[in-house]
Amino acid sequence: MGAFLPSVSDLREQAGRALFTQVAGPAGEENRAHIHDTPGPRWFDSGRPVRTVHGDASMFIGGLRALLLQSLHPLAMAAVAAHSGYRGDPWGRLQRTSTFLATTTYGTADDAQAAVDRVRATHERVRRHTPSGEPYHAADPHLLGWVHAAEVDSFLMAHQRYGARPLDAPGADAYVADTALIAEALGVIDPPRNREELTATLAAYRPELRSTREAREAAHFIAHHPPLPLVARPLYAVLASNAVLTLPAWARTALRLRRPALVPRGGEEAAGHLLTRTIRWTMAPAPAVTG
Repeated sequence: MGAFLPSVSDLREQAGRALFTQVAGPAGEENRAHIHDTPGPRWFDSGRPVRTVHGDASMFIGGLRALLLQSLHPLAMAAVAAHSGYRGDPWGRLQRTSTFLATTTYGTADDAQAAVDRVRATHERVRRHTPSGEPYHAADPHLLGWVHAAEVDSFLMAHQRYGARPLDAPGADAYVADTALIAEALGVIDPPRNREELTATLAAYRPELRSTREAREAAHFIAHHPPLPLVARPLYAVLASNAVLTLPAWARTALRLRRPALVPRGGEEAAGHLLTRTIRWTMAPAPAVTG
């Protein structure tokens, strides 16, 4: 009977494949092979901090935090609500975003530029008004600057707290500088290039941020009502609770976010470390068989 039981390595491989497919989509394996195996120059060499941060399991927490923080800009939130499909197709949105990040971080320079060009073409077509009547254009460099700053701050914050190899101070500044290259390609004007500039950029946007109904609805959807089977919701609750935990207090208050009921009070961060370590182990390449 024991011979028919799956081994630990088999279980890890199955879990890793299922998680990767959920995040990267049905074409994930094909895309990954193309991104990593296609020869040619890259925007970032193998030792760059952007590769360290974007390849770590802490991105699961950082990505959720970024979505929550970004929602507080009413123009960014209007664009997301109207055009991203975050309710009707949240996994599709995640898969598109993860593929873009992987391509620009690890892919050839030609593929990275092509990915940027596709996003810029999409942004150029998005022109509407918010529910209160404010016009917005997704290609607006100022609006793109907020989305970029909130994303970089969230990815770096999550990595420094939950990453396998947190960056030292020069490495953290270099990560912000790396991401500025992608931001400029997308149309951001003079993006921050170190942590001091990133902090100043976030502070400069603060007067524009508001707790709108759309932002609160999006935040509660992301934090409390994910489109997941019941068996997966406790694990997602750990990710969401840590994303909320790492937000600035003013942002948590503005979004009226409560603690996920499935995570014990006071145990959020410990659970977050345990889960990110588990995800990292699950998605790591299986050790080679020798002998």
